[in-house]
Amino acid sequence: MTRQRLASIAALTAALAAGCGTQPTAAPDHPSPPARPGAAQASTAPGFTLLATGDVLPHGEIIKQSGSDAHGDGHDFHAMFAGVKPVVSAADLAICHMETIYAKDSGPFTGYPAFKSPPQVAAALKDAGYDSCSTASNHTLDDGADGVRRTLDAMDAVGLRHTGSARSAAEAARPDLLPAGGAKVAQLSYTYGTNGIPLPDKAPWTVNLINQKKIIEDARAARRAGADVVVVSIHWGTEWQQPIDEQQRTLARALTASRTGGRPDVDLILGTHAHIPQAYEKVNGTWVVYGMGDQLAGHMFNHSDQPDGRGNLSSMARFTFAAPARPGQRWTVRKAEFIPQLTDVNDRFRIVDLNAALAAQPGRGDYARARDAIRAAVLARGADRSGLIMAK
Repeated sequence: MTRQRLASIAALTAALAAGCGTQPTAAPDHPSPPARPGAAQASTAPGFTLLATGDVLPHGEIIKQSGSDAHGDGHDFHAMFAGVKPVVSAADLAICHMETIYAKDSGPFTGYPAFKSPPQVAAALKDAGYDSCSTASNHTLDDGADGVRRTLDAMDAVGLRHTGSARSAAEAARPDLLPAGGAKVAQLSYTYGTNGIPLPDKAPWTVNLINQKKIIEDARAARRAGADVVVVSIHWGTEWQQPIDEQQRTLARALTASRTGGRPDVDLILGTHAHIPQAYEKVNGTWVVYGMGDQLAGHMFNHSDQPDGRGNLSSMARFTFAAPARPGQRWTVRKAEFIPQLTDVNDRFRIVDLNAALAAQPGRGDYARARDAIRAAVLARGADRSGLIMAK
């Protein structure tokens, strides 16, 4: 969907036609050669902004609060997402990660360790401005294939796209192409595992597991289906560990190195699962977000069973893509940003845009410390040297 004002689009298009993006973060990975006589006309497709956020993880106390917010009429999550709605809805394409599956409308609803969330979460995500959610996680099979079906049915009912789990083999094989500005964006989604729950014997396609070869094949299939930009959402990493692990390091290098006809097969990697913010890094010329952290979660306890407030910190990743000089070339990231956010467990589990909150309440030391902790984690691998900035 396109939410930028016409004046903003016109300004961006003019800048691209002149060969200079807005606040470029780095030179294009594959500079275009000089135009030849008879060459195709330069692309005039408008660019777009893509915003992505971390794990939506409704624990039992969040489910209880959503009941209170509904004033006795079911469950309502709108108020929890209201604080980030302005940022999410302003993007041309907004992607969430729905870590849990949904129960029936009447419940029962459960939190950790086997989640069954109220399906009203989907309506709140759509209202906040999300266009699509990745659904492959270690909790995707918490209620088997029935849980997957209920979850995707609820998302369909509110017009929220999804990828990573499926109700049929045909659905699993079909690339999810999302419109954004003048581009078609393919979103793919995979998880490291399902907490030991085996894939259904007759439906191994119910959830996508990480397999390097399969991810590359899927990315190439999405490109053949018409994708201008391929985004891979991956549920990976080590819980509560801020430094990236070997799987993240190895897979990120392999996926970003894969090319077809000189063009990268993957244009962006978005990571979830670790529960805490992790670094962003440009690898082989492609942005990798190793872990955005939990966007919505209750009071979090680490592996030592100690309260750990890092589990309520996360970053929103925002990338501005520009059209290539000629059709068929790579869309490039002209601006890379992150926005710090947290779930305020002391204020009814409202998600807080820390930039906006600190602008309104500059004396909030707790919010300032949270912002600084997120910034340190995000920049831990030197992403600022590649042009990543904290949005204002």
